[in-house]
Amino acid sequence: MVEQQGGTALKETAWYLEVYEKENPLVTVCIPTYNRSNLLIERSLKSILKQTYLHLEIIVIGDHCTDDTAVRIQALGDSRIRFENLPQRGQYPSEPRQRWLVAGSFPSNRALELASGDFVTHLDDDDEFVPERIEKLVRYAQATKADLVFHPFYHELYPDYWDMNRAEALECNRVTTSSIFYHKWLKGVHWDPGCYLWNEPGDWNRIRRMIVLGIQSVRYPEPLTIHFKEGGNGHV
Repeated sequence: MVEQQGGTALKETAWYLEVYEKENPLVTVCIPTYNRSNLLIERSLKSILKQTYLHLEIIVIGDHCTDDTAVRIQALGDSRIRFENLPQRGQYPSEPRQRWLVAGSFPSNRALELASGDFVTHLDDDDEFVPERIEKLVRYAQATKADLVFHPFYHELYPDYWDMNRAEALECNRVTTSSIFYHKWLKGVHWDPGCYLWNEPGDWNRIRRMIVLGIQSVRYPEPLTIHFKEGGNGHV
């Protein structure tokens, strides 16, 4: 596992360095979802398919969806999209807040297992990227040789009222799942479905463990993600 290896020796290998030299590195976008086919198709996936950067691998994992998600994804007819539906729901705590902290952990981890991109990023099934997001972050990561890039994002405080999280530091409540972009070596850091026991959000728990590895992180100054207040990632 990455968390046991550390990154110093790894960063001297050709496997690690090549992603910064490729003209068009492959970017994997991971999306967990559960019975929200309309938002997934009309907001989340639509924003990815509008990206100015085209060399994408889009992995959508259903947390045992029982709606028409599979049919609607197939109808898009885009070979870059891969959908897999888990055979059973993830085992989440029943207490609502604890459940919210770790909802979507199981499909997110499965997406990481399937990811083959040089860089990896994430999007909730009810949020969206601005069109230039991936293109800008690819070039910024390559220019800075960063392991992880984070950036500001717009977030909906309540319906039709928006604010911008300036993400001034890589800290809890200043980043979200869909505001990071990172080198493929970090995909070995999985979500911990048990982090609710420490009252810690799953996305921050994961980023915190990346920081412990000694990653080089940089802040991109522009807001590139739109985070809607609409029931989180749909797993609660």
